[in-house]
Amino acid sequence: QVQLVESGGGLVQAGGSMRLSCAASGLTFSDYAVGWFRQAPGKEREFVEREFVATISWNGAVTYYSDSVKGRFTISRDNAKNTAYLQMNSLIPEDTADYYCAAVDFRSSIVVVSTQANEYEYWGQGTQVTVSS
Repeated sequence: QVQLVESGGGLVQAGGSMRLSCAASGLTFSDYAVGWFRQAPGKEREFVEREFVATISWNGAVTYYSDSVKGRFTISRDNAKNTAYLQMNSLIPEDTADYYCAAVDFRSSIVVVSTQANEYEYWGQGTQVTVSS
């Protein structure tokens, strides 16, 4: 049974930092690209409507960010620990959301990362991040 479990969310003041973790089990983590997405709290939406934040290839060699977080957020992974991370700096109130990690196996593809939520196979339950002004 594949599980992705996010942690590290909470309340932070604007300008502060926070690091989210995504712990994976039940899959060969190093085979999977990982993405972070976010969704405004309090609204029921289909997962495909989640906003792309960042993605990282299976070996960490390729990363890609949304324009809204580029230069402030850093995605990374430790395959030995089956964990991916999202370091968030210079947080602003607009970053307030539920953050989700997701994983997709691109071994049979020429693509190594994706910004599209509907391409990801597995999702965590999310962790809430609130940035106060």
